[in-house]
Amino acid sequence: MPTVGGLVRMLGAAAVLGALIVGCGQSDEKKDPDKVIKDNGVSQFKGSGGPITSTVGVSLLTLANPFFKTMGDAMVAEGKKHNIEVIVQAGEMDASKQSDQVNDFIVKGVSAIILSPCDSRGVGTTIQAANKANIPVFTADIANLDTQARVVSHVATDNYEGGKLAAKAIIEATGGKGKVAIIDHPEVESVIQRTKGFKEVISGAPGIQIVAQLPGHGQRDTSFKTAQDILEKNPNLDAIFCINDPTALGAVAAIEKAGKAGKIKVIGFDGIDEAKKAVKDGKIYADVVQFPDKIGEMTIQGIAKYLNGEKLPSETLIPAALYTKADADKDPKIK
Repeated sequence: MPTVGGLVRMLGAAAVLGALIVGCGQSDEKKDPDKVIKDNGVSQFKGSGGPITSTVGVSLLTLANPFFKTMGDAMVAEGKKHNIEVIVQAGEMDASKQSDQVNDFIVKGVSAIILSPCDSRGVGTTIQAANKANIPVFTADIANLDTQARVVSHVATDNYEGGKLAAKAIIEATGGKGKVAIIDHPEVESVIQRTKGFKEVISGAPGIQIVAQLPGHGQRDTSFKTAQDILEKNPNLDAIFCINDPTALGAVAAIEKAGKAGKIKVIGFDGIDEAKKAVKDGKIYADVVQFPDKIGEMTIQGIAKYLNGEKLPSETLIPAALYTKADADKDPKIK
C-alpha cells in the first residue's frame, strides 16, 4: 500500500498584466501590470512571458475546500507559463450557479472552459451550451456523466483505486471485523468512483458490514449532522469512510461530541493540512491523498497543447496514496 509523507505543494501567483473585475467578469487592461488581485480567494494574473494568447474560464465545485483552492491556484500559475489568462470561479455546490458562470464564459468568448461539475449528471446541458458555441470543455477532478455532452479531456485522481486504498485502511483499522458507515456525496462522479472501489474491497472482507451510507454533500457542517444521525442509529459503529476531508473532520467532531473519540476509526480522502494534522493526532486513522496541484497543472498543459492543434487522451488519471500516522510523524510540515 503506497504512502506519502510530504504535503501537497501550494502554487502561488505571480505579477499580473491586468486586474480582473470579478463582478462583471471583464478585464481592465489599464490597471497596474504588477498588481495581483484575487477572485474568490484564487490568485489571478496574466502571463508575463509574452502577450496573452488565450483565456480559460474555470468553474470549480467549491473554493471553501482547500483542495479546490490549491487546484485553482495551480491552474492560474500554469496558465502564466503558457501566456493563458485563467479566470477561476466556483459554483459552491450549486449547479444553477455553475451554469450561469459557464454562460458568462460563453458570452465572454473564452478559448476553453474547465469544469469540476457540481452535478455530474445534470451538468450535461451546461456543457452542451458550450459545445454549441464551439468552445472546448475540459473537466478536472470531477467528470461529466452525460453522454450527449462533449468533453475534450478529463484529468483527475484515480478515485476508484483511491477508494480501494480507503477500504484496505478500514480493514487494517478494524482487524477485518466490525460495522462501517459511509458518508457520501453521490452527485459527483469522483465520489461515485471512490465508493465503488471502497465497496468492492469491503465485499471481500466478510467480517465487515456496511450499516449506513448517507449523504454529507462534501461539507463539514452537513457531515457533522449526518455522522450524528449515523452514531445514534448505530451505537456499536466501528469505522466511517468519509469521501473527502471536510466530511472526515465533520465526522471527527461528531464522534468527539458523542464521547467516542478514539473508539471509531475515520478514513478521509484529500490530503489537506488540517486532515493530516488530525492523522498525526490520532483523530483520523488514515487519509487518502490526492494531488490537486498536479490536476490543475496537467489540465492547463492539456489545454495549451489542444489549442496548438495537438490531440489529447480522453482521460488522465493520477494515482492516489495513503497518508498514515507513520507519515505524519515524519512530516516536518505537520506539527
